[in-house]
Amino acid sequence: MSDVTRILKEARDQGRLTALDFAQGIFDNFIELHGDRNFRDDGAVIGGIGRLNGQAVTVVGIQKGKNLQDNLSRNFGQPHPEGYRKALRLMKQAEKFGRPVVTFINTAGAYPGVGAEERGQGEAIARNLMEMSDLKVPIIAIIIGEGGSGGALALAVADKVWMLENTIYSILSPEGFATILWKDGSRAEEAAELMKITSSELLNMGIIDKIIPERGYFTSEILEAVKTAIVDELKELSQLSTEDLLEARYQRFRKY
Repeated sequence: MSDVTRILKEARDQGRLTALDFAQGIFDNFIELHGDRNFRDDGAVIGGIGRLNGQAVTVVGIQKGKNLQDNLSRNFGQPHPEGYRKALRLMKQAEKFGRPVVTFINTAGAYPGVGAEERGQGEAIARNLMEMSDLKVPIIAIIIGEGGSGGALALAVADKVWMLENTIYSILSPEGFATILWKDGSRAEEAAELMKITSSELLNMGIIDKIIPERGYFTSEILEAVKTAIVDELKELSQLSTEDLLEARYQRFRKY
């Protein structure tokens, strides 16, 4: 098994830490908030407010289930437009109260169903990209499993984008890539090698800013490493003026 295939398998593993695990394990007194104030609550997107070293932080994440029943209620971590609108509502609330935003991303992509399209899936994702690019508080995005397509990018327009070691971040799944390129989805492993989707390859290309090691570490150690990294980074980002913060974020994404 090649390295890329192993990482792909680990990124999709059902036993991985979820967004809720990170939210509850890193932030004190995490309170989950629900609904987009428009249509309904989307179980695939979690969000709320917690404290980090005494500072209030808004946390948003895409949540996969731990078992089949959980996955059915979470739609296998594929958000509907109301999920992205809930995320945006919480981020705009964070901006209003001056709270930094931390997002945890683990999705194969946004849900492509008929209902989702009727309610404006593309618009919801595009609006998140636009609003996040101009959000006047620090944003840190962390890929904690799969970072698939626009569904992941809708929460990843951030000042800093990090990945856990055994995660992937790509414009579409290797299966989709193989189907489009070779009309053969079974060549997904071959596609994964070509796509440069692993954390080390993306760091080399400057797409992400940091890799958080996880191989050989206990769950508690991974949570502690992520917590320490967030605390240190927020300390640095909070020293920037709003203008400098937004300009740096704009240039970060324009350079591609």
